[in-house]
Amino acid sequence: MKHRFVLFVSIVLVIMTILAACGAAAPAATEAPYMMEEPAFAPAEQALDKEAEGAAPSVVEPLPMPTMAPAFEISNQSGENVVVQTTNRKIIKNADVRLLVKDTDVAIDRTTQIIGDLGGYIISSRVWYQDYYGNNLKYATISIGVPVDQFERMLTRLRELAIRVLDENASGEDVTDQYVDLQSQLVNLEATRARIQEFLKDAKTVDEALRINQELANIESQIEQIKGRMNYLADRSSFSTITVNFEPEFPILTPTPTPTITPTFTPRPTSTPIPWKPGETFTDARKTVVSAYQGLINFAIWLFVVIIPVLLPFALIIWAVWKLFTRKPKKPSGGA
Repeated sequence: MKHRFVLFVSIVLVIMTILAACGAAAPAATEAPYMMEEPAFAPAEQALDKEAEGAAPSVVEPLPMPTMAPAFEISNQSGENVVVQTTNRKIIKNADVRLLVKDTDVAIDRTTQIIGDLGGYIISSRVWYQDYYGNNLKYATISIGVPVDQFERMLTRLRELAIRVLDENASGEDVTDQYVDLQSQLVNLEATRARIQEFLKDAKTVDEALRINQELANIESQIEQIKGRMNYLADRSSFSTITVNFEPEFPILTPTPTPTITPTFTPRPTSTPIPWKPGETFTDARKTVVSAYQGLINFAIWLFVVIIPVLLPFALIIWAVWKLFTRKPKKPSGGA
């Protein structure tokens, strides 16, 4: 029984030794193909040999990876895949800035200098004046076109001109998708134009040539519209618009001193005695008597000419009615 156990253990050890030998041989087999590529590393070995001989070692620089612009494929109307190269992101940037400045003229001059330094241009400008308690204050508005890569730098330099930034509003619109769509439409339309031109060459009759030419004119019109839109987006995205408003600092007003009124002595005028004039008194009395008699005579004329003739008939009617109601009945005679 003991001999059988020893024999079993020996067999197991032999099997394990064989398996271990097979596992060590397998990596050698996989590394064999790489040993065939010695020429690829020959320059490096030559450099090592030169270094061992005392020569200056040569540096083997890796080849630069080719840079390619991002591209995408579209299918034109004929079913062919056309590769369209895309450009960088196209973003239309705009900004409105209100600046409080100490001197408007100085701010305008420095803004003009900054525009020239950054490669921009003035789109429009406006200057006006406002009165402030006798001070003629100067205001200005300037619209600036500046390269898109100088947009943030332009805003920074404009802020440096101000005592305080009163208001600032910046916005951006990404039109890259619109530009790429227009590129794909342009490729399709140009392919269509090429096919129509081939049809025009093969036209047999004048009517057929005229119809094909009309269709070709429509396609070319669409191509021009798309190119115009692409040029507009390219120009608007390459130059940003900044509108800057300059407002002057209000001057400090000094209060005007109120004058103090000093009382002055005004002498009281002395009354002058009025002299007695009996002649003037007699004249005034005579005029008064004449006016009184004239008034009485005028009243008598109005009484007898107007008042009595108008009121007399009514008075008689009233008297007759009164007598009628106040009349006493007759007493019967005694003989009866």
